[in-house]
Amino acid sequence: MTVQFNSRPDLTRSDAGIVKVSTWDVGTPERQRRSVEAIREAWGGRDWPHPGLLSYSVYTGEDGRTLLHYSQWTGEQAHQDFFREGRDARNADIDAAVPGIERLGLHTYEPYRSTPLARGESREPGCVVIVDVEFAGPDPARQRDWVDSVFEALGTDPGPAPGGIAGHFHVSTDGTRVLNYAEWESAQAHLDALSAPGDGIGSRTPQWEKVQSYPGVTGGGVHRYTPALSLGAGG
Repeated sequence: MTVQFNSRPDLTRSDAGIVKVSTWDVGTPERQRRSVEAIREAWGGRDWPHPGLLSYSVYTGEDGRTLLHYSQWTGEQAHQDFFREGRDARNADIDAAVPGIERLGLHTYEPYRSTPLARGESREPGCVVIVDVEFAGPDPARQRDWVDSVFEALGTDPGPAPGGIAGHFHVSTDGTRVLNYAEWESAQAHLDALSAPGDGIGSRTPQWEKVQSYPGVTGGGVHRYTPALSLGAGG
């Protein structure tokens, strides 16, 4: 199979059993650019590595130093096969082009629920906002209940923020984290939503208050990224 360059991954595809998400710290905007090009060359110059890898996408951090990696897999075995057989050669090429990349960790998620944030024609996201939520100890039921609470708040919000395109919620396989991959028209649209009256995204409603005060949440973060590269298997 050849490598196909896509505009974005299909976040709702039914054959994605797991998702791997990791971050690299490359130091500067120039090294961000060079790293994306090195990834493009290392992957584009080889056949697609495994039929169980469904997509691989890279995003540049607004901070000017990080890269987010988001890959969809049919299951954990496919990822383990790739890790043994195809990962090292690609990473060696990337590290030769951009020495000193700091790889900050890898988390495994299952897709849980997705929702459009606005009605109308499909729009290409200019910004991806990654919302991480961390819980005190593993509890798969709590992960899903928190996400369900967000969906209730979104569904009852009298004034949803303009500029949002879609939210894609993932639950970590270890039971301790939730990740929302939120697509926005632009970084400015997300900043405008954050600066609106209230406590972050969402109106002042009991449903949003439940989300914001949910017991067991111990941390998390919000980071904005720009889509840079998305790859899939070609014919």
